[in-house]
Amino acid sequence: MFARMTFLQVKPETIDEGVRIFRTSVFPAAKRQRGFRGACLLVDRGTGKGVAVTFWGSRKDLSATEENRHYQDQLLKGLHLYVGPPIREDYEVVIHNLGPAAKEPARRRVLRKIKPKK
Repeated sequence: MFARMTFLQVKPETIDEGVRIFRTSVFPAAKRQRGFRGACLLVDRGTGKGVAVTFWGSRKDLSATEENRHYQDQLLKGLHLYVGPPIREDYEVVIHNLGPAAKEPARRRVLRKIKPKK
């Protein structure tokens, strides 16, 4: 399995709009791509930083999303929100285990950055 990580920076007050775009447009479009295995979106509401991670069955599936312009089309959906250029990195997934919580519906799982105690 392979993963694409896209690091994004938006104004903190536009995080909810970015989440809405990912949930209602980017994710459904990705599900229609060959080899799509899942996605997650991580955000820091305080800084406006985010990481979109998509998972693909093979390197060929991952590469195809650039060749057919799917990846570029998805980036354009949030273009009006970015305060810096998105940064893309591709990885091979060598361990993937979300544990028992993975059986819960995605809308119930929320990941938030936890600030360390001083």
